[in-house]
Formats: sequence, structure tokens, C-alpha cells
Amino acid sequence: MNILLLSWRGPGHPNAGGAEISTHEHAKGWVKAGYNVTLFTSFYKGGKTEERIDGVRIIRSGNQFFGVRWKAFNWYLFARHERFDLVVDQFHGIPFFTPIYVRAKKLGFIHEVTKEIWGLNELPFPINFFVANLGSMLEPLIFKLYKGITFMTVSESTKNDLVAWGIPGQNIAIIHNGVTVLKTKQKKEQKKTLVFLGTLAKDKGIEDALRIFSIINKKFNNWQFWVVGKSSPLYLDELKKQSENLNISNIRFWGFVSEEKKIELLSKAHIIVNPSIREGWGLVVIEAASLGIPTAAFNVPGLKDSIMNKKTGIINYDHTVESLANEIMNLLEDKERYNIICCNAIIWSKNFSWEKSTKMSLNLIKRVTG
Repeated sequence: MNILLLSWRGPGHPNAGGAEISTHEHAKGWVKAGYNVTLFTSFYKGGKTEERIDGVRIIRSGNQFFGVRWKAFNWYLFARHERFDLVVDQFHGIPFFTPIYVRAKKLGFIHEVTKEIWGLNELPFPINFFVANLGSMLEPLIFKLYKGITFMTVSESTKNDLVAWGIPGQNIAIIHNGVTVLKTKQKKEQKKTLVFLGTLAKDKGIEDALRIFSIINKKFNNWQFWVVGKSSPLYLDELKKQSENLNISNIRFWGFVSEEKKIELLSKAHIIVNPSIREGWGLVVIEAASLGIPTAAFNVPGLKDSIMNKKTGIINYDHTVESLANEIMNLLEDKERYNIICCNAIIWSKNFSWEKSTKMSLNLIKRVTG
């Protein structure tokens, strides 16, 4: 069987995140099962226009926003390529509109709907205003094209959003992301250490994380705060100024780090602070859990699925930085309860593996293609 994956980002892309890791893990599993898998994705500076990674053929063309979708359309209709038995249309705000031009069997793959994130795009004014309003208006309408198509998603939250927008529940399969179990012999920092790990962007809640750090710092000046992740230079400067204005002492911006360094920092920290607006699932939550590190988050889609409140982490229902900061302080000051939650997190993480996830997606492929 020949499978075509259409995704806005792929392996190696400087902005690739959890959704792209998930996509590649499934693709690897499909290759291992004997399928031929082609990923058509966007090009980035320094990337190869074509290569093979873990058996997956990767074709890169066009920019990540609109260019890759137009290039995919032209390549599929007019370029020479094998006949595909299944086309996987991955959503990230904007899909590839495959119902319009693809006659082969189709599978929608979505981690999260965009909704309010449209309003937090970092494009310059007035483009950001135009994109925010147009995206919010058109997103629910786009799903009308996909009513008869099967979807694969990663959480109950995203399934509920899809059902609300007209996708029949029986057409949606929930396949949780797996996790590569992290192992390290690092000891925890002597100081209580809070870490924000992810892309430094407004929708990921980095500014709320700084406010939470500030509240805690006023009460405990011997705690430390780490910010780990990539950002544009301008926004990074803005965040550093915010931390200064909030009088946060003991804060360090690590920037982008290697996978090995990420594991080291996670294992040394005491808790992850993840005040994201919404997630599909929250891959880093389970990665951290495998190291016995709980996550503190708001009650938002995705994170309320990957965190078991008061068992493997904190889900804050008040949705205020003050309330979440207080919950974090109370947990870390209660050593016995903290240790129980850390142990629960490790046990919880063992429910997830890429082997299990890809086995489920393979069964789904067989069902879709008959």
C-alpha cells in the first residue's frame, strides 16, 4: 500500500513540535509494517528538497503557511508519482483541502482545533488582525468539506470539538500519542525548580508562566525558574524585559536545547508549568511524567486529558495565575503528597507507547482502506 502524508511541517523543520513528532512516529510504524510512506511537507532554509528518514520518503516544497498547500495540490495533480491508496490530510489551522481534488481514500489527522489561537498569531499588524478574524470565521466551515471522512485525533477534547463542528462521532478515532520513555541519572536541584518547556509563544502561555514565577518569587526567593524553548529574538527580548519588570530573580532563559539537555533539565526540575491556551494532548507532559515530573496547567483542552488532576499533576479550574501559583506552592511544600504524585506520574506514563499508538493507527488504516 502507498500512503501519502500531507503536513505543514516535517522532520528537521526549525518550528517542528509535538504534532510533527507524532506524525513521524506513526509514519515510521507504517513503514515498519511494510507500507510505502511519502510525506509532502514545507521547505525550510538548509533543508533538503527530498530525502528519506527512517524509511519515510520526504518531499519538501513551499513555505509552511500557504505555499506548501498550493505546492501539494499541483504536485498531486500534475507531477509524476505513484498511485496512492490513502492520503492523510493533516490539519494545523488550515488543512490541505483534499476532498476537493483527491479521489483516493482519505484520513484526516488533527491534534487540536485552532479556535482562540487564531487571535494570538504573531504576524505584524494589520495582517494579524485579518488572519485572526478570517481564521476564526472560516475554520468551522472548513470541516463541512470533511463530514464523510474518518478522522484520527489524540484526545477526547479534540473529538468533542470536532463533533461540535459537525463531524460524526463514529467517524473519529482517538489514538493517544505515545512517548519515548526518558531515562537519566541526574539528581534534582537543591532549590525548588519550576520549568516552562516549549515554544515561547503567547498561545503556549509563556507570559502567564512568567506571572506565576513572579507570584512565587515574592514568597520564596530561594526558588529558581527555567524557561526552555525557542523563540524569535524580538519576542525573547520582550519576555526578558517582562521578567525584569516582574522582578523575577533566579530566572534563566535556556533557549533551544538538544534532546539530551532537555532530559537533563527536566530530571533536575521539580515541576513543569504549562499554562497553554489549548493543546491537542501535550507530549511533554507524558515525557516529564516518565521521569516522575508532574505538570501544572489550566483546565484546557488536551492538558486536561494528559494530566490526571491531583494524581499525576495539577489541573487548575479557576484559570487564574494566582490560583495556579498557590496550588504549585502548596504541592511543592507538601513533600509526602509531592512524592506520591511523582510516583503516580511514572505509572501513568507507562500507559503510552509509540508501539501501541502505531498499532492502533495501522488498524485504523486497514478499516479506512478496506
